[in-house]
Amino acid sequence: MTSPPLTRPIKSFVLRSGRMSRAQSRSYTNSPRWIIPCGAAPLDLAARFGNDHPVTVEIGFGMGTASAEIAAANADRNYLGIEVFRAGIGRLIWEIENRSLENIRIIEGDAAEVVEKLLVPESIAAFHIFFPDPWPKKKHHKRRLLQKPFAELLASRLAPGGYVYVVSDWEDYAAGALEALGGVETLENPWRGFAPAQAWRPQTKFEKKGIAKNHTINEIYFVRRERRDGKRDTGTD
Repeated sequence: MTSPPLTRPIKSFVLRSGRMSRAQSRSYTNSPRWIIPCGAAPLDLAARFGNDHPVTVEIGFGMGTASAEIAAANADRNYLGIEVFRAGIGRLIWEIENRSLENIRIIEGDAAEVVEKLLVPESIAAFHIFFPDPWPKKKHHKRRLLQKPFAELLASRLAPGGYVYVVSDWEDYAAGALEALGGVETLENPWRGFAPAQAWRPQTKFEKKGIAKNHTINEIYFVRRERRDGKRDTGTD
C-alpha cells in the first residue's frame, strides 16, 4: 500500500512548560535505552525491540501509567509511545523501570511526523489514541490531530487486521474522529457508530477528569480490511 502524502504545517500540540519531579527528571536523563532518537530513516522495529512481536503505537501517552499497565499485561506485544511532554516521558520511564518492563520504547516528537517518516507501511498492529487534545475552541479545530489526512496515514501504516482505537470525552471531537476514520476506504467499523468500552483499557487521568465533569466517554474502533488476496499479517490480533 502506498503512503499518502501528509502536509501538516500546523501542530496538533503546543509545548507547555511543566515541572518535572526529581524522579521523572532522573529517569529521563539517565535512561536513554528506552528512547528512540527521532531521525529521518524508517525504523527497524524488530531491531529496536530485539524481537518480532506485533507493535502497538500509542500517540500522546500523557503520564504513561495506563500505557505501562497495558504493556505489563501483554508481554508478547511491543509498545511504542509517542509524546512531546518530557514530564510524561520521564514518568513512563520510571514506570518501565519500576515494573521491569522490556516491551516499551519511546519517541519524543510530533506524532504526525513520526508516523509519516519513521513507520513503514503495513508494519503496525494497532494505534491507540486516548484522550487527545480536543482543541475545543472552533478557531483551533484545525489543530485537531484526527482529521482525514492523518486518518489515511494511520491506515497506511496498519497491517491488515490491525486496528485504530480512539477514546475521547469531547463529543464533537469524537464525532469528527468517527467521520474521518469512517471516510478511509481501507478501514471498517465493526459497529455502526461508537464502539462499546474495551474492558482491557485502564482508566487514564484525563478520563477521570472528564467523568468528574459529566463528560460522555466515546470510544472509536476501526479495523484495517484484509487484503483482497485474503492474506493477513500473522502478528496482528
